[in-house]
Amino acid sequence: MTGEAIDATGVRGSAERLWARIRGGDLGPLPVIVGLVVIWTVFQAVNPVFLSSRNLVDLTMQCASIGIISLGVVVVLLLGEIDLSVGSVSGLAAAILAVGFVQLRWPLIVAIVAAVATGCLVGLLYGWLHARFGLPSFVVTLAGLLGFLGLQLWVLGETGSINLPFDSWIVEFAQQWFLPAWASYVVVVLSVAAYAWSLIRRARRRAAANLESQSYREIALRAGALLVVLLAAAWYLNLARGVSVMFLFFVALVVAMHIVLTRTRWGRAVYAVGGSVEAARRAGIRVDRIYLSVFALCSSLAAVGGILAAARLAAANQSSGGGDTNLNAIAAAIIGGASLFGGRGTAFAALLGVIVIQSISSGLTLLSLNSSVQFMVTGAVLVLAVIVDSISRRTRAATGRA
Repeated sequence: MTGEAIDATGVRGSAERLWARIRGGDLGPLPVIVGLVVIWTVFQAVNPVFLSSRNLVDLTMQCASIGIISLGVVVVLLLGEIDLSVGSVSGLAAAILAVGFVQLRWPLIVAIVAAVATGCLVGLLYGWLHARFGLPSFVVTLAGLLGFLGLQLWVLGETGSINLPFDSWIVEFAQQWFLPAWASYVVVVLSVAAYAWSLIRRARRRAAANLESQSYREIALRAGALLVVLLAAAWYLNLARGVSVMFLFFVALVVAMHIVLTRTRWGRAVYAVGGSVEAARRAGIRVDRIYLSVFALCSSLAAVGGILAAARLAAANQSSGGGDTNLNAIAAAIIGGASLFGGRGTAFAALLGVIVIQSISSGLTLLSLNSSVQFMVTGAVLVLAVIVDSISRRTRAATGRA
């Protein structure tokens, strides 16, 4: 199929399709992006330090650990389920890392593998209980929240707090590793090139099937706009310490999860089960295996997030994974666009949602407001996100009936 054939729809046609999707209730990430712009504008107007390069570097580093935990929550939400124990699992992983590495003198990589493997086993246990006995995920993970919190305290023992060596590579990874300026620009260019190529391949496949597809002009405009935005962001972060390797690791996980969810049979099965369990079962999907794999993936990511959180603080203690870790991870997934009703959402919900959550936290901290205000504001944003999701579902249903 020639480029001219692909270009037949034109940019105007793509804009019309976008407007039609919005009118039909398919808002995508638009509400989150608009909300983020409003939040940043308000905080910058109140305190000019908020959008400084130094504060934004700190903001990206704060996003990484919670964002990785939230990424697992997004996948569980796609099934229409919930995991309330991600905070406790992340704290348990941090405790296993610290005890194994510092007290038992395990090699660091062994301690990390043990912590992540423990998280995976926890998720497999959840999936088995849910599939075998039909236990609601709310109940089984609530029990896990309490049980694994107790296990975390038992693993830490009487000391209650274990410091990680500052010269260990895991601590340096979380605190001190930043891309050189030139490397950040190379990563941006290569990422945008890969994105543009994926759009071109998709457009060619759709054109070959005589379906509507994006024009080359639109692909060039989208890729060019993304390139400008990311280069500007990298340049601005490089005015301070630069792009954190830990944040880049989080973004890479989000992109990898997006590819897995959208390009693999397993990912399509996850969306199918979230849309209708019975329909998925009749289509030949092994629903029990999907539940096992998704809960295992969620708890494994929670363990990875807990390890990075401990590394950034260079310590694991009784409060690891506690406080607002659990609530922020779940709230970020929902605010980012993952539907509570299952079957809708993308991996990028974790990225967008955690940036919103941490932006609120950072802005209120700069204003010297205590955590009570932060909880109230975050709660209000969460309610608004659920309202938007509910309204969009009703709009899509009404459009479908029409």
